[in-house]
Amino acid sequence: MIPARARRVRGLPATMRGRLIAGLLVLLACACAAVGIASVLALSRSLHSGIDHQLAQAGGRFAASLEHSAAQPGKDRYAAGGDTRGQAAGTFGARVLNGTVTHAGVVSPQRDMDDVSAAGAVPTLSAEDRAKLAGLPADGRGRSVKLSWLGDYRLMAVPGADGDKLVTGLPLVEAEGIVHRLQAVEAVVFAVALVVTGVAGALWVGAALRPLRRVAATARVVTGLPLADGEVALPDGVPYTDPRTEVGQVGAAFNRMLEHVGDALARRHAVEQRLRTFAADAGHELRTPLAAIRGHAELARRHPGPVPPEVGRALDRIQAESVRMGRLVEDLLLLARLDAGRPLLRDEVDLTRLVLDATGDARVAGPDHRWRLDLPEEPVMVRGDADRLHQVLANLLDNARRHTPAGTTVLITVRVRAAAAADGTRVELSVTDDGPGFPEELAGEVFERFVRADQGRSRASGGTGLGLAIVRAVVAAHGGSAEAESRPGRTVFRILLPAPGPAPHP
Repeated sequence: MIPARARRVRGLPATMRGRLIAGLLVLLACACAAVGIASVLALSRSLHSGIDHQLAQAGGRFAASLEHSAAQPGKDRYAAGGDTRGQAAGTFGARVLNGTVTHAGVVSPQRDMDDVSAAGAVPTLSAEDRAKLAGLPADGRGRSVKLSWLGDYRLMAVPGADGDKLVTGLPLVEAEGIVHRLQAVEAVVFAVALVVTGVAGALWVGAALRPLRRVAATARVVTGLPLADGEVALPDGVPYTDPRTEVGQVGAAFNRMLEHVGDALARRHAVEQRLRTFAADAGHELRTPLAAIRGHAELARRHPGPVPPEVGRALDRIQAESVRMGRLVEDLLLLARLDAGRPLLRDEVDLTRLVLDATGDARVAGPDHRWRLDLPEEPVMVRGDADRLHQVLANLLDNARRHTPAGTTVLITVRVRAAAAADGTRVELSVTDDGPGFPEELAGEVFERFVRADQGRSRASGGTGLGLAIVRAVVAAHGGSAEAESRPGRTVFRILLPAPGPAPHP
């Protein structure tokens, strides 16, 4: 599947609001460009048509007059002696005979043009200009031509009476100026229209998408809720449920989804409550018969008369299993109390002293393991329940002893770790062993109840599968976290507890 970033067109805004505004501005810019181009072309064509009309009315009179008065002294120097009556300033005339420009002139008080000589030379026109004039067809149609000496002109050629070609032209300076002014006005007007449309479109699109932002905000609130356990209070649905609009349809579907999720969470919480109540009730009910079984087993073993070996072994097994069942009941009752949110003690606890005591007990229970300590020089204090924290340490060390072979090195480390400002300083307790580790697929379930990692470790455990679950529950009740990572030759159980702060008020 193509990632979302790869599918997104480069350069486009990421948000729907930005894309809608960008699309609106692009469409408006295209429309403005089309209107501007069409208006400029229409105005230019209209101006050229007017100039062509003037050239058609003038005919070739000015160009024809150049032949008869070009060499007469005292005539208008700029018109090369031609008849300038009725001719507008800047009017250009030329006579072309057999592909050669024989006479040329311009009616302009600001341009200097030498008289055409008797030999027919035209020194004021370049060879390129003469070629352009000679190449004009004598069809009475106007054409735009750029002359090197005069600039842009509109020229029209008509046949003369002597088999020659008479060319008349008018300058395009004024027409081009009108077109340029129109372009400048359009640029300003279109720029203002784009800015106003962008601002108005941003406000309009923002108002139209406000319900969708409300849906997104509610979804973010839901994603921030702890949905894994406990009672969850979902936020109210969004009020935009008009089925006639797309946003209303999204809002209605979102509200229905919230209702379904809320019902599922309520049923899940009810099941959890029933299970916790059942575990607590069962634990309380089992305490008395278990105590009675152990008592009767001990009484039977103290019978003064001879006891057959088979009966003795059976009594030993009864007593051992009743003790094991008692530990299981106590663990279930502890988990039930922690699940119910019963508060723990909040005293100043010397964690290093607890580690020393628990490690000493582990050395006695597991003399075939190598137990090592890495403790700071100064005592590390935490605030919590000393008995429950000692149980956490005992469970972790018992887990390392039971599920690793003889000769395994177990390292217990305590240190104070500075964390992010939002978390504050944390106290880290880690238990590391160099045993075979547990399977990778159990990394996310190792702290769950009744989960055992015997597949990758020694099966001579006999545990209940609740030790690590108690570790996580007790640590969570202290405001900390428990995590585990494992690979062959290194397994780490890491506990993070908040550093002690001021004692809470009673």
